Amino acid sequence: MRILHVLDHSIPLHSGYTFRTAAILREQRKLGWDTHHVTGVKHTAPGPLVEEVDGLIFHRTQWSPGTLEQVPVLRERTQMRVLEQRLLEVAREVRPDVLHAHSPVLNAFPALRVGRQLGIPVVYEIRAFWEDAAVDHGTTTEGSLRYRATRAMETRAVRAVDAVTTICEGLRKDLVSRGVPESKITVIPNAVDIDNFAFGVPGDDALRAELGLTGRRVLGFIGSFYAYEGLDLLLRALPAILREAPDIALLLTGGGPQDDNLRKLAAELGLQDHVKFTGRVPHAQVQRYYSLVDVLVYPRHSMRLTELVTPLKPLEAMAQGLLLVASDVGGHKELIRDGETGLLFRAGDADDLARSVLRMLSLQESWPRMRDAGRRYVETERNWAVSVVRYKSVYRALGAPGV
Repeated sequence: MRILHVLDHSIPLHSGYTFRTAAILREQRKLGWDTHHVTGVKHTAPGPLVEEVDGLIFHRTQWSPGTLEQVPVLRERTQMRVLEQRLLEVAREVRPDVLHAHSPVLNAFPALRVGRQLGIPVVYEIRAFWEDAAVDHGTTTEGSLRYRATRAMETRAVRAVDAVTTICEGLRKDLVSRGVPESKITVIPNAVDIDNFAFGVPGDDALRAELGLTGRRVLGFIGSFYAYEGLDLLLRALPAILREAPDIALLLTGGGPQDDNLRKLAAELGLQDHVKFTGRVPHAQVQRYYSLVDVLVYPRHSMRLTELVTPLKPLEAMAQGLLLVASDVGGHKELIRDGETGLLFRAGDADDLARSVLRMLSLQESWPRMRDAGRRYVETERNWAVSVVRYKSVYRALGAPGV
């Protein structure tokens, strides 16, 4: 079976999107499927028109927009047209059995047009709703004209494609509420490659000393600093935590749109001696930073994006046997079993966050049980082999050969 994937961007760029994509492609190849890959104009890393990255070949889409083509709406229409042309060219060359378009919806419509022209069934994989991500980024507001138009586009695409997959139950339920038949939707959940995560790695003492964390218990967050991640709430909860546990330090590893705001907030709260911002670190070095953390905190704010979508980071943490405290948004509740694989606190409540962190620190006798339960969960339910095999039924229903 030959599958042509249509992607927003890919490795060598680093993001949760690209890591999920690469994991899916490698696992599909282990199943003996022949995968090919086209990226749209949002893939901005320099490189040739056809590029091999980590054994995967990507067909890139080139675009040099004129002045008018940078105007909203015209920009997106042109982006879809350019991607459609590139996709048609590659599809004629590789002759796929299935076109598999991944979020955002700007990839779904070019895939639909090419699929109809060439008689190829189309799968649309939704990883998040574009309009909800735009709300967090501040480029629109919930209920605005742009928001409603984008939501309508998503619904139209879902109804038009032959099959739909989502990464979690929250997204599936939202689509069903729009009148999409349940039988059309398959959940292919986020997962991890457990072979990439060692369990119970000793702390890196050299890095601990370099960062000034020797002799301190460490709370941590490792990832992108977006507003929805709720790191501002974590900083506001830290003074209450320090009153009960003055040896605590907070390690924030990563970067993003909220980096400057978070540094300013830490200074305003007088937390400079208790918070260590490391900036972004090379992907190969991330495990060294994880090894320093006693408790990882995921304080996501409650909004449609976080209520509907499951993140990858808690799964990566559980694969390493790390302890978790997280807000009780829907995306976390799909992954974390309160009291079993981590602790949940009321989203948006700094006091409850502080209480939950202090409770976790007091439960040392339960830590081995929680660590083992988290690792067991990803080994049995949330590894890529278990997730990717679910595509078999999706492709088989479309008549793809060799599934």
